[in-house]
Amino acid sequence: MTQIGFFADLGLLLLAALVGGVLAHLLRQPLIVGYLIGGILIGPFTPGPTLSEPEVFRLFAEVGVVLLMFSIGIEFSVGDLFRAGRVGLLGAPLGIALIMCMALPIGWIFGWPLRQTLVVGAAASVASTMVLLKFLSERGELHSPHGRILVAITLAEDLVVVAMTVLIPAMAQAEPGSALRLFLAGLLQAALLLAPFLLLSRRLVPALLDRIARAGDMELFFLIAMTIAIGTDALTASFGLSLALGAFLAGLLISGSEFAHETLARVLPIRDLFIAVFFVSIGTLIRPASLVAEFPVVLAMVALVVLGKFIVRAGTIRVLGSPVRTAVLAGLGVTQIGEFSYVLAGVGRQHGLLTGSVYDAILAASVLSIIINALIFRRSPERLTRWLDRMESLQDQVDPIPMTDHVLICGLGRVGKHVADALGSFSIPYTIVDLNPRMTQEARRRGVPAVFGDAGNEIVLRRAGAERARLAVVAIPDFDAAYRCVRVLRALRSDVPIIARIHEESQRVPIQEAGANEVIQPEIEAGLTIVRHSLDRLGIDHHDARLYIERIRERWTE
Repeated sequence: MTQIGFFADLGLLLLAALVGGVLAHLLRQPLIVGYLIGGILIGPFTPGPTLSEPEVFRLFAEVGVVLLMFSIGIEFSVGDLFRAGRVGLLGAPLGIALIMCMALPIGWIFGWPLRQTLVVGAAASVASTMVLLKFLSERGELHSPHGRILVAITLAEDLVVVAMTVLIPAMAQAEPGSALRLFLAGLLQAALLLAPFLLLSRRLVPALLDRIARAGDMELFFLIAMTIAIGTDALTASFGLSLALGAFLAGLLISGSEFAHETLARVLPIRDLFIAVFFVSIGTLIRPASLVAEFPVVLAMVALVVLGKFIVRAGTIRVLGSPVRTAVLAGLGVTQIGEFSYVLAGVGRQHGLLTGSVYDAILAASVLSIIINALIFRRSPERLTRWLDRMESLQDQVDPIPMTDHVLICGLGRVGKHVADALGSFSIPYTIVDLNPRMTQEARRRGVPAVFGDAGNEIVLRRAGAERARLAVVAIPDFDAAYRCVRVLRALRSDVPIIARIHEESQRVPIQEAGANEVIQPEIEAGLTIVRHSLDRLGIDHHDARLYIERIRERWTE
């Protein structure tokens, strides 16, 4: 390939990514879908301009996978995984195992070998972290009950994907009856690598990176971080393990440094560029003609991903103690597959476990599942939400609270607890509405009237005595839920004072228009408190300082 040809192909590939990305943005679809469509358009199986040497850019795609797993390793936290509780520690691997079992009948119908069926099930079982987090962020639900569960599941799935990159090559090498032995040998090999890596991540590497970072040469810092990443990949490859595992371990090495986020901030732009190349390259592999021939397989895989994963994930989350609403919304969130599915399918194909047609079917099922997921999860119909609210209210068989002239606290998080403690100290009666069943049960044990349910549900608010309250405090961290709560409260009572919290200044006007009388932004109040203490330390007159702070508060709240 000539130098001119290389840059012509590179320009065509980036143009395809740009066109596909703009198209996806206009259609309100994830960028991944646009990248894949761009790849199909410049692939060798469709008319029009085509890459002259697509194999060259497969290497770029591999770099994208390495950078993706490297960034996951930097962000990975064992502590976060344990804090996720049973849903993360048990729900993710249990769900993956059940989905792989659901793939067995599909494999039997199409006459696939058992190993190919298991790889298909593994690829179908893991959701796209990038798509999921983007949807949650767009809806403002990262900190909602189902958002926290979905983040926990994806965190655990990241770890399971690493394990499966060891399992799939072992399956390829195994003779009948020896798969388990080779898998355990692969895990032992990975564990022997992981132990010294964890030691290095706590001792040597953070000290080295900290010394370089404090010297102020961030270019050298980044170069060393990337050298660690590539060197670790080379080491794991020499042991016969996957590049994805090596990249993840390299990220773990750096995650122990206090400057890990600086590394991540510098990696992300490069990673996003190579990820675009990765998805466009994947798109060039899709054969539209063969997909028509393999339509039954594609349809079966889409059904497995959308219906099968929803049933399994919602069921396991519900069994592990989450409310119906949380389980259903979390189940809807994972009804898609993406980048890690390509990683696992690529490893399976590389080791001869997947045929080309089945690999194409996985790629097509991914595109369709992401589009379906966007329509269902990102834009959940109001009818579904109302049905879930009704189910939720029926789930908590608590008689309406007969209290009058009380304070209604919606959301018993950190802010809500402070309000509850203050009211208790002054013997002011109050009731609580919260979506966490453990919180409401604990409050009841302490003798505090509490209702489990969505504070944006009229039935739940009536049960908590909202119509007879003297004050309502909306301390729900999720803005969409807080907005709905304020709107319903105002519809129930036109005269009740409502105090609401927000996180961003842009949220002030919408929640005031919904009916909030007073809006508190904790960051602003913290800043004013620091200003007041600073002025006190500097000897400024208390009266003058108070007047200044009041003027600033009025200016911010206008």
